[in-house]
This record gives sequence, C-alpha cells and structure tokens, in this order.
Amino acid sequence: MARGAYPPADAQHPLLRMNPHECVPFMDELFTTGQEARLEALPSPRLMNTHMHHSLLPASVTDYPDYKIVFICREPKDMLVSLWHFLKGVRSFTFVDLFDAACEGRAPNGPIWDHLIGYWNASKTSPDKILFLRYEEMLIDPVGHVRKLARFIGQPFSQADEAAGIPADIVKLCSFDKLKGLGVNKAGSFDGKVFNFSHESFFRKGVAEDWVNNMTSEMAQRFDTIIEDKLRGSGLTFK
Repeated sequence: MARGAYPPADAQHPLLRMNPHECVPFMDELFTTGQEARLEALPSPRLMNTHMHHSLLPASVTDYPDYKIVFICREPKDMLVSLWHFLKGVRSFTFVDLFDAACEGRAPNGPIWDHLIGYWNASKTSPDKILFLRYEEMLIDPVGHVRKLARFIGQPFSQADEAAGIPADIVKLCSFDKLKGLGVNKAGSFDGKVFNFSHESFFRKGVAEDWVNNMTSEMAQRFDTIIEDKLRGSGLTFK
C-alpha cells in the first residue's frame, strides 16, 4: 500500500522503527467515541486492522464503494493455541479452560466457526471486495501471496518492480523472524484499553501445526469434529 512512499528496502522504513500496530491502527478503537480526529488524520486510502466479525463491521466500511477486506484464516487448532499464549499474559486461565470455552462457542471473540464462515461466505459473494487467505499457504509461498495481495488491492507489481526484486524485499521486511528480532518489538507495549500487551507478545513462533505441542489427540479430534460439523456445507474445510 505504501511502497511508493516507503520502499521496502529503505533502512528507515516505519516497520523497522515502529510496532506494526502503530503502523496499522486497530479499527475497533478508531470507531469509538472521541477517536474521530485520529480516524480522519489517517492518509487515504485508510489501512486498518480488526478482529471484528464480518456481520459487525460498521456500515461506513461495508457501504463504502471502494472498500477492500483481507481476511487471514488460520487452522482453528493453531489459532486457539496462539490465542491462549497471547492472552495468558494478562489473564489467569489454563489452556483447558480456553479449549472448553471454544468448544462451547464461548471464545473471546465469539464462536470461532461463525467468525470463519462469515468472511468465507462474504468472500464468495464479493470476491472483488474480500480476499480470503490461509495462513499456512502464505507460509509455503509468501512471495506468491504478496503478488496476489498486491493485485487485489489495486497495486500490482510492474515488470520493473519484479526486476528490482520488490516482492521479495517486502517478504524479507515483513517476515516473522525479521520483525521478531527488531528492538522495537522486543520492548514497549500496545495499549489495548482494557489490557496492555507487550510488543513482544505479538511474536511467538509463527509456525503451522504447533497445536500438537498443546493438545492431546483426543482434544484435537473433538475440536476437529465440532469445526467440521459447524462448517458443513460451506465448502470451507481444514483437511
């Protein structure tokens, strides 16, 4: 989105100096009372992130004719493990507590399957507006997915960009290991209003299938069965 103003190979790139949440603000906060000035100050086109369910997105977003949404879908078991490691720093609960709550549809952001199927169905209805990406596939082919993302947002790479290695430069800049190793992401915190999260807490492993280190085979089977049942008929699977 900003590679014209901030070339990815620039030693002073914002992502090298600031936590990603400072570069891409949390939409849920920007749409609260008193934050209108911050929202209006964002350069156009505005770039924001959210964990909000598709059905709860503000009409000012979904009614805007040129809006684009990129939804990152992670394998549900890995997502649950990642969520636990992230939240346990500010809440006192076990993984079993979170696991049982998720199985009953009481995860912190509501039923996991509703969140997934909401964006999945919307991406099928409006593929020009909503891009549904799978985290595991992005890990396998990050450069290919950067190209797909660039096309989707209307910023495709030119032949000159490709010759200059811009897609690979973006992947290198945004790689998990690169961001995790930066001093700015090892110190400081993000004010989540209810809780403060250390910048370091946003970077743990960033790998696929880490759930095997946290779930028993019985737990995994139970969760897979629930997810499969809830998503049946949608076309979205994790097999």
